[in-house]
Amino acid sequence: MHSETLAQWQHSHDFHLESGKAERRTTYVILLTAIMMVVEIASGYFYGSMALLADGWHMGTHVAALGIALFAYRYARRHANNPHFSFGTGKVSPLGGFASAVALAVVALMMGMESIIRLLSPETIHFNEAIFVAIIGLIVNLLSAWLLGHDHHHDHYHHGHSHDHSHDHHDMHQHDHNLRGAYLHVIADALTSVLAIVALLCGKAFGWIWMDAMMGIVGALVIAKWSLGLLRDTGGILLDSTPEKELANQVYQAIESDADNKVADLHLWHVGPNRYAAIISLVTHKPRDPSHYKQLLKPFKHIVHSTIEVHQCTTVDGACT
Repeated sequence: MHSETLAQWQHSHDFHLESGKAERRTTYVILLTAIMMVVEIASGYFYGSMALLADGWHMGTHVAALGIALFAYRYARRHANNPHFSFGTGKVSPLGGFASAVALAVVALMMGMESIIRLLSPETIHFNEAIFVAIIGLIVNLLSAWLLGHDHHHDHYHHGHSHDHSHDHHDMHQHDHNLRGAYLHVIADALTSVLAIVALLCGKAFGWIWMDAMMGIVGALVIAKWSLGLLRDTGGILLDSTPEKELANQVYQAIESDADNKVADLHLWHVGPNRYAAIISLVTHKPRDPSHYKQLLKPFKHIVHSTIEVHQCTTVDGACT
C-alpha cells in the first residue's frame, strides 16, 4: 500500500521544450550561414573588399551563436530525465537565449565601433562585387529566417489550455527563447545585408561613401535594442522572477474560493518555456487531503509542478493562528 501511494505522487521532471523541428532547422541554418560566411570572406580577400570581409566575419559570430542554440537543444533533450537537475532542463532554452543575446550585444558593439572608424576614415569600396555578394547574403538570410521563423511564430504550447483562466491565453504567446535568440541572429544578418545594399547603391549612384558607415550605426542600434529585450526576458527567467501578477492573483482566487482557505505564502517561477512550478502555503480551519488542493490547481495547465503546505488554523480572539 505504501509503494502504491508513493508511485501515485511521483512524476516526471521533464519540463523542457519538445523542439525536434526547431533543432533540425537550426542545423540547416548553421550550414547555410557557415557556407555564406566562407563565400564572403573569400570574396573579400579576392576583391580586396573590407566591407565583405567585415560582413563575413560578422556572419561567423552568428554561426557561433547558432551553435550555442543547437547545443542547448541537444543538451536539454539528452539530460531531460537526469535526476541531477531538480526541475529538469527546461531552463536550458532561456540560457541559450541569454547567451545569444550577449553575442548579439557584442556584434552590435563591434558593428558600431567599425562604422564610426569608417565614418572618420572612409575606405575604397568595390561596389559591383560587394553589391552582388550582399544580395546573395540577403537571400541566404531570408531563407534562414523563413526556416526559423516558421517555428518562432508557431512554436507555442498548444498542450490543452483551460478556458476557465485568462492567463492561459497570455502564456501561449511565450516563445522558445533559444529559438528566439537564433531567429534574431539571422534577422540581424538580414538587416545588415539590407542596410549594406542600400548604402552600396547610394555610394555607387551618388558617391555617398559615408552612407555605408551610417547604415552600420543604424543597424548596430537596432540589434542592440533586440539584444536588450532578449536579455531582459531570459535574465528574469534565469533569476526565478515571479511570472505575471495575473497568474498569481488567479492562483490566490482558486485556492481561497474554496472553504475558508487563506494563502499565507505563494512562490511561482519558470521551470521551462511556458511551464511553471508553485509552492503554496495555506491555512484553514478544516484541512483536507493534499489531492483536494491539487485539484484546485488542475485548471492551470501550465503549472506542472506544485508543492502545497497545509496548516490548520485555530482562532484566538478572532484571529487565525
